[in-house]
Amino acid sequence: STITSLSESPVKEGLIWAGTDDGLIQITQDGGTNWKAIPIKSLPGVPETAFVNDIKADRYDASTAFVVLDNHKNGDFMPYVLKTTDLGKTWKSIRANLPERTITWRIVQDHIVKELLFLATEFGIYTTLDGGNSWIQLKGGLPVISFRDLAIQQRENDLVAASFGRGFYVLDDYTPLRELASKGLKDKPALFPVKDAWWYIQRQLLGDDRKATQGDNWFVADNPPFGAVFTVYIDSALKTPEKIRKEIEAPLIKEAKDVPFPGWDALEAERMYAEPLWYLVITDHKDEFVNKVAVANISGLQRVTWDLRKPSVSAIWRDQGDWNPVGPMVVPGFYTARLFSEVNGEARQVAEPQRFEVKQLRNGTLQASSHDDLAAYWDETEQLS
Repeated sequence: STITSLSESPVKEGLIWAGTDDGLIQITQDGGTNWKAIPIKSLPGVPETAFVNDIKADRYDASTAFVVLDNHKNGDFMPYVLKTTDLGKTWKSIRANLPERTITWRIVQDHIVKELLFLATEFGIYTTLDGGNSWIQLKGGLPVISFRDLAIQQRENDLVAASFGRGFYVLDDYTPLRELASKGLKDKPALFPVKDAWWYIQRQLLGDDRKATQGDNWFVADNPPFGAVFTVYIDSALKTPEKIRKEIEAPLIKEAKDVPFPGWDALEAERMYAEPLWYLVITDHKDEFVNKVAVANISGLQRVTWDLRKPSVSAIWRDQGDWNPVGPMVVPGFYTARLFSEVNGEARQVAEPQRFEVKQLRNGTLQASSHDDLAAYWDETEQLS
């Protein structure tokens, strides 16, 4: 037989799990001297022709392990994800709400929160915050394609995913998912703890473009966004009276029923109603205003980035393509972010503030002016311009 997957327990020396291509799961507790075979056909709901794509020892409990199987070569595309808590004596499915006809390839477990798992499938990546009772598909620009392998970069808390034919994808700093796993999705907006931001002067892109004149044979990939990255949870999008009215009218229109006229005064009030907004307010260590960062008015988790700059002093400008005026950079130090909602012009803080640090990435070769002097010079030249 050929080993298809191997996993050594990080909590018990000599305990190793293995999957083989002859319909067996093998376990040894003495480093490989003796092995115990578990037939795949004994797993609940799993056909005996299923193939072990991955097996992982639990990071916290020596008796627990996870196994991912598939049976697509026999025309069966169901997801098979199971868990044992007694060294393979009994197994239970943790497929839960995973969609049918979704082949499963790899599973990894977070190294801080045991209930947080990631699953690579034929149609994207899923995560569970409760040990497999329910699964959520990760989106955020991630294509719905086959992902064959997953790895966690523990120092940076990044999830790295290898796709089938579309390269690698990285979810930078997934620590907010730990907050959700330990506290659950909230019924109110939330701003999660903010990772320290690196402060440096970005290099100009060659030719002001990703590839310039180098051609398609020159490989490039996007860097993580520059600046401070914020993870925001919006429980529900804000709606204008016009949108609420149209949602009520939609089923009447669909059924060809009469739609009551709201009256000219109501329509004028709708027209004058300000568009609802979400945004972050950034303040410095003196609690003085630094900048605002727009947040999309959509429900769910999202990420926004502050480019470590103050607002531009240019009050009015016309759209000139990729060029827009920007303000001077801030200096290293401690800052605070607060999440606000604004309804018809009335703003209110809706989440706990988060303090973070902007850190200088490296010292220059030559002695430089102090950060305060640098900031004063930047402000002076901005006002002059």
